[in-house]
Amino acid sequence: VQLQASGGGLVQAGGSLRLSCAASGRTFISYTLAWFRQAPGKEREFVAVARRNDGTTDHADSVKGRFTISRDNAKNTVYLQMNRLKPEDTAVYYCAAVRGRIVSVIRADEYEYWGQGTQVTVSS
Repeated sequence: VQLQASGGGLVQAGGSLRLSCAASGRTFISYTLAWFRQAPGKEREFVAVARRNDGTTDHADSVKGRFTISRDNAKNTVYLQMNRLKPEDTAVYYCAAVRGRIVSVIRADEYEYWGQGTQVTVSS
């Protein structure tokens, strides 16, 4: 599957952005989809996940209550709505996908497919 992320940009603190990640393929519902982010000099970190089949979601504590992941299986797209953005949210955001069962949704090495990343910059 190929992933194409979009929607990043420059926004002031307190603002909002919505990221999108469009996927190719006909078995989209079979993939667990996630968003990760990587700030300069830091490791890639888990942001949110929408699981395959039942679509249940989880969010990292650092974004809980501000970010929301969702998926539209009819459009083969996963979204990340980001509200009340903070300067520390500045990072390159990546969408990721894996088909089948995985052990830990927060581990980047569990995912098979990655989008190219989209830059989010939050100014103070």
